[in-house]
Amino acid sequence: MEQVKILFVCLGNICRSPLAEAVFKHKIKGTALEKIVKADSCGTSNYHIGDIPDSRTIANAKKNGVEIDHYGRQLCTNDLEQFDYILAMDNSNYQNILRLAHASHHSDKVQLMRNFDPQGKGLEVPDPYYGGERGFQEVFDILDRSMDQFIAHLEEVHLSGAKA
Repeated sequence: MEQVKILFVCLGNICRSPLAEAVFKHKIKGTALEKIVKADSCGTSNYHIGDIPDSRTIANAKKNGVEIDHYGRQLCTNDLEQFDYILAMDNSNYQNILRLAHASHHSDKVQLMRNFDPQGKGLEVPDPYYGGERGFQEVFDILDRSMDQFIAHLEEVHLSGAKA
């Protein structure tokens, strides 16, 4: 079975996208998907290259039983070639991804994360950076339910008919 590569993208790669990556990895742990999926996250900006995620993101993830192991990195043109799914947290970063050189050849890979949210298809994952704990929990809840639908999509597309 061919490896499936997923990239979660936000602005700084310290709040939403590393949390999305961690929630995803947590949910697929021990499943057939874990054997065929590689997930990563990055930011469209260069603000936090090499930094660990925001301490509030780490604390919120831990409170919800999810561990984060990630260092910030910036999106690059090569990511368009390397990844099969590129999930942007908001419209601004979605547009930033599509501005990369040769992005038009890969636009079918780029989607909004909340396209998989049964309670908010097409909406944005809000940036909790300037808010408090409630904002971080809201982001976790959005990613948690969106990830369930995304995982169901991956299972249908990449595991149907395959032995788990």
